[in-house]
Amino acid sequence: MTVARNPAGDRPISRRGFLRGSSGLALTLPWLDSFPIRAEDTGKRYVSTNDSRPPVRFACIYFSNGVEPEHWWARGRGAGMEIGPGLEPMRPFREDMIFLRGLFNEQAVRHASAHLGRMPNLLSGAWVSTDQGEIRVGQTMDQLLSRKIGSKTTVPSLVLGIEPTELRLEDGLSMIYGSSISWATDTKPATKEIYPSRVYDLLVGDTEGRRLDRSILDHVLNDAHELKHQIGRDDRRKLDEYLESIRDVEQRMDRASKDGRLEGWRPTLEKPDLPRPGDQIPQDIPDHMRLMMDLIVLAFQMDKTRIVTCMLNNDLSQMNFGFLEGVTGSLHLDLTHNGREPELEAMYLKTNQFHVAQFAYLLDRLKQIPEGDGTMLDHSLLMCCSNLFDGDRHQADEMPILLAGRAGGDLSTGRVLDYLDRNHEDRRACSLYLSLMDRMGVSLTQFGDADRPLADL
Repeated sequence: MTVARNPAGDRPISRRGFLRGSSGLALTLPWLDSFPIRAEDTGKRYVSTNDSRPPVRFACIYFSNGVEPEHWWARGRGAGMEIGPGLEPMRPFREDMIFLRGLFNEQAVRHASAHLGRMPNLLSGAWVSTDQGEIRVGQTMDQLLSRKIGSKTTVPSLVLGIEPTELRLEDGLSMIYGSSISWATDTKPATKEIYPSRVYDLLVGDTEGRRLDRSILDHVLNDAHELKHQIGRDDRRKLDEYLESIRDVEQRMDRASKDGRLEGWRPTLEKPDLPRPGDQIPQDIPDHMRLMMDLIVLAFQMDKTRIVTCMLNNDLSQMNFGFLEGVTGSLHLDLTHNGREPELEAMYLKTNQFHVAQFAYLLDRLKQIPEGDGTMLDHSLLMCCSNLFDGDRHQADEMPILLAGRAGGDLSTGRVLDYLDRNHEDRRACSLYLSLMDRMGVSLTQFGDADRPLADL
């Protein structure tokens, strides 16, 4: 066991510093004035909390190429809400959802590329670069959340998909744009995982190949004694108090585990209740999608992450929906670009219903899990959306968006919110994202093209 040191010298790297074991385990230290000037910390902080409330989780479920407008509508409130055929799978969840109409991203509307200029900016509202030599959009709201609050969980965020990232060109732009709704930075998409087995291993195993042992202090005490000779008297007192406080936390956890209880909120699941998926990508699309929804539930139950995006298909998707009854001979892109041909429109409706059914399945799973004073759905904030409205017209001046879950009691559901006839400033999707991030505990004065939260939400 050694104190982590500056590679360029013998001194510890920072005033905060950390104790590191030969196996890679690390324990963050308190701020010590007698350490050298602080550099970038690379340790991890493990914090105890007495908060008994379940955390709020966010998930965005995306489907490509828009909806059949004639069938995508809702009116009324609560259990009496009327919904269009495209939303039929949501019928059991009308009291749990909010139907949003009329929100849009202005930079998407302005873009010349009918697809790749209107998809990667779904969650950022940013401009998509037209320079073939530069990949640039904007950091998305899920990754901003990950940067702000992702340290509270083992996995800062999950970025999932069904179809692989494509590298070909379309409209003179890279299909990386069409394969990514989550962007870690303005120029880098977040890595999308399409293998269920890898997602499972990420959640169930330790992401760094190791776990924080309950008795980690037993392994670092010798290192701590060595450290005492390098710091001043006041810092030695701080270190003793710090180590004792960690030991106290361990002892309280041990006592609590004996009667099956932990102080404060506790995840509803400690060990996975889902068998590990096979190593290969499922060849059955419905099975693949349902498995990803199950993994989202598992991640939330075990509190491995609180932020998820999942692309059910890429933009310009070549997914074949022949597995749906009555859908024959056409790929998803062909069904959505149907020229108002009645038979193709009917099949397009079936694909819309199928996508919404995946979202409804996720809601149903979460609603069946008791948590706190309600269900896991009550403590979630879920969004189902597409980048286009009428896919046949590449219509980006409004986006189909459903919200579900009550964000821990901070969101009133069973409503229809129509912004279509309001001023452009009141219709910005980024205003919605400001509101959602605020309910996740991240309050900003501006995001994308919006400087105020969404009215009436």
